[in-house]
Amino acid sequence: MTGLVEMVIESVRVHMLSNRHVVILKDTEGDRYLPIWIGAWEASAIAMRLQGLAAERPLTHDLFAAALDRLGVRVERVVISELSDETYHARIHLERDGVQVEVDARPSDALALAVRAEVPIFAADEVLAQAALAADPDEEAGDDEEADEDAESSGRPRRRRAPIESVGDAPADPRLDMFRDFVNSLEVDPGAGGESGGRRSS
Repeated sequence: MTGLVEMVIESVRVHMLSNRHVVILKDTEGDRYLPIWIGAWEASAIAMRLQGLAAERPLTHDLFAAALDRLGVRVERVVISELSDETYHARIHLERDGVQVEVDARPSDALALAVRAEVPIFAADEVLAQAALAADPDEEAGDDEEADEDAESSGRPRRRRAPIESVGDAPADPRLDMFRDFVNSLEVDPGAGGESGGRRSS
């Protein structure tokens, strides 16, 4: 069985020039970040809930969560389960009367449901091995250099961070240069909340 790592939603961000949105998940016990491109509507659905806001009438994810609750179905957790053909896949784990089922979902919908049901979010080890970043995408290169200099002067080994161009142990993909530039230009979206790390979610 594939190992799972618990994640939290670190932020939902928007690229101001292209208006594209990305949700950043963070490993709860480490320093790994998983960026997932999502649509603007899904970003808003996640962010609204994280900010404690509610629409006057139920939105799609609110309706789904309410319907599950009325039917006696409990959301146990959501899992970013697979990265295939540059597309993330997620699974929603449900339970009713002791019967457990899994439902295939887009990561953005799974995350929007998770924040409403207030359930844990996980990512498969294999997904993190392929796509996780080793440090906060917002950190400046200068900060890294200072940290390395401090480590060198104190005799500690220089820390090694996986470059954003690498995916696991695979060779760097030139297409990820664009994603690196994109991440470096991200700003936290003040009006939206936070599907694919340079990849689509479907």
